[in-house]
Amino acid sequence: MTLYAVTIFLSAFLLFQVQPLIAKIILPWFGGSAAVWSAAMLFFQLSLLAGYAYAHVMIRIKRPRTQIGVHAALLAVSCLLLPILPSPSWKPTQAGDPTLRILLVLLATIGLPYFLLSATSPLLQAWYVRRSGSGMPYRLFALSNFGSMLALLSFPFVVEPTLTSRQQAFTWSAIYVAFALLCATAAWVSRDEAPLTKIDAEESIESAIDAETGERPRFSLILLWVALAACASTLLVAVTNHMSQNLAPIPLLWVVPLAIYLATFILAFESDRMYNRWVFLPWLAPVLGGMAYYLWTDSGNLHIKWLVPAYAFGLFICCMMCHGELARRKPAPRYLTLFYLMVSLGGALGGLFVALIAPHLFRTYLELPVGLCVCAMLAVIVLWNVARADWLVWPMRVTLVLAMCVLAGYLVRQERGARSGYRLIVRNFYGVLRVEDSRDDQHYLERELTHGTINHGSQLLEKGLEYQPTSYYGLTSGVGRALRALQHEGPIRVGSIGLGAGVLTSYCRAGDFFRVYEINPLIERIAQTEFTFYPHCAADKQILMGDARLTLERQASQQFDLLSVDAFSSDAIPIHLLTREALALYFHHLKPTGILALHVSNRYLDLVPVAARGAIAFGKQAMVVSDDTAEDSYLSSTTWVLLTDHSLWFESPSFAGADIGPAKAPVRFRAWTDDYSNIFQILKLD
Repeated sequence: MTLYAVTIFLSAFLLFQVQPLIAKIILPWFGGSAAVWSAAMLFFQLSLLAGYAYAHVMIRIKRPRTQIGVHAALLAVSCLLLPILPSPSWKPTQAGDPTLRILLVLLATIGLPYFLLSATSPLLQAWYVRRSGSGMPYRLFALSNFGSMLALLSFPFVVEPTLTSRQQAFTWSAIYVAFALLCATAAWVSRDEAPLTKIDAEESIESAIDAETGERPRFSLILLWVALAACASTLLVAVTNHMSQNLAPIPLLWVVPLAIYLATFILAFESDRMYNRWVFLPWLAPVLGGMAYYLWTDSGNLHIKWLVPAYAFGLFICCMMCHGELARRKPAPRYLTLFYLMVSLGGALGGLFVALIAPHLFRTYLELPVGLCVCAMLAVIVLWNVARADWLVWPMRVTLVLAMCVLAGYLVRQERGARSGYRLIVRNFYGVLRVEDSRDDQHYLERELTHGTINHGSQLLEKGLEYQPTSYYGLTSGVGRALRALQHEGPIRVGSIGLGAGVLTSYCRAGDFFRVYEINPLIERIAQTEFTFYPHCAADKQILMGDARLTLERQASQQFDLLSVDAFSSDAIPIHLLTREALALYFHHLKPTGILALHVSNRYLDLVPVAARGAIAFGKQAMVVSDDTAEDSYLSSTTWVLLTDHSLWFESPSFAGADIGPAKAPVRFRAWTDDYSNIFQILKLD
């Protein structure tokens, strides 16, 4: 059994080690959006489904030697496709929903290796049953999940800080070759079918006989398998999205929910005693209610020090219920591959719902509320089928039914309230956008664009004030002061990464040159139809659609006087726009005396050290300009970091009275690169 156990463990480790590895490599190609991980998760779940379907079909082949020959040939071909480094030719060349392209690049890069790794656990377990005569190989399934969780936990804490992405890819590829050799050996050992006479020491003769003669699962049971797996998968991806939308799409926030998801698999399948429904079901009602409440509390801006642990605990309880009930309903080993196939089908359906269907079906992030309601409904279903005659059953049933109804009513009420009063609510791959007209604290009539939960620009609607710079771009903001200093010298060339409501173009003058880089097609449409900053701009102007880094890489030096970087969605930061490689590209497009303006205002992350260390790497001066804007309610408090070779700009009259000082980084603070970034260093948990 050792050979099977080692091979299954290694396959699971590689399977989940490659997920954050490859997703992090392609993340900058598709705008650094949190939705990139959702699309990647969809690929992983579809590949897992394909792998389990392959295992299910292979076991149905009568000749074991035919199974072994086919599998060994595929393993050999997969080794020829290594290493797993995606070709730069897959980088997108135009704006739009990149979900299909993400799926294709993953298919071309890791498709066959991932497919074979996915098939390994059910296939080798079935071969082990056939060869050994053991009736219950489910502990191998738990071992597989343990290998998966170990891979996930080691990535952000060991692998990512130690190795560059390229080194990770080559190391993974070398270990995969070793796995392929082990798997081929296990296949060869399994070529002969042993008589089913050996009974595992841990099983009784009665349970082994029952395992071999178990009834075929009913269709209703198969549907329940799929539904439980789909619910857990939906909650996994939706909770991950919710966590990362206001911080950053980073491997740590991908790994934590996925590790919890896998931990519940391990606990549920390791032993029947690990899941006690009379312990976990009573927790379900308060957990679902708490998760629903936190969706809208503090206008959806619950601090991450509460948000992450609250949703992590909630995900654990929900997945423990789903996976525990799955484990209680596992079939006899002869239906092993069917069971795994249906579980993987449910997982794929959950991923498909969140990554592909929800962005086109819903105008807001409704997938998480839907997942919570479905979880409550499944709890009612599984409890209704429990044949237990004591006093505890009926109170639990009534409580869960009432909790489900209250939860659904609360979610509907909150969602209706969240949609009321807006001129426009739209959603696509990059997030939810809202446009609202309202009066602020000083009774200015104001139109505001919100991306996620954060203001992305506003415009005063009072006559004569329409083109007053607002929000983060006021006259006393860092970028406002820099633009006014530059405009004293005559016409200027300005680049802006991030369009928002187009507020920065309120500084346009005839003779100026403005180029705006925007990845989200909905932002472009809204800025030109709901706001008038950009249409009113009298400069030589153009909006260039696509990821800013990729677009700038294809352009000759633009010789900008100022390049503004403000492309954050909600509070999440696209890390690839702040790395050393990104800064090198920005300085390539700036004049020698030009200014790079980085908007680093953030509730959770102190980005000043990142900018300061980047400035040191290029020998630039970095100055922090803070603006609390207490006088005007239509302005937002901001922190900008201005990087330049030409320090005389800061002696301009436009910087008079500014709260300005040098940007600093701790002595041991490591510069961010495309291969390295460390969110822990800059977390603000106060």
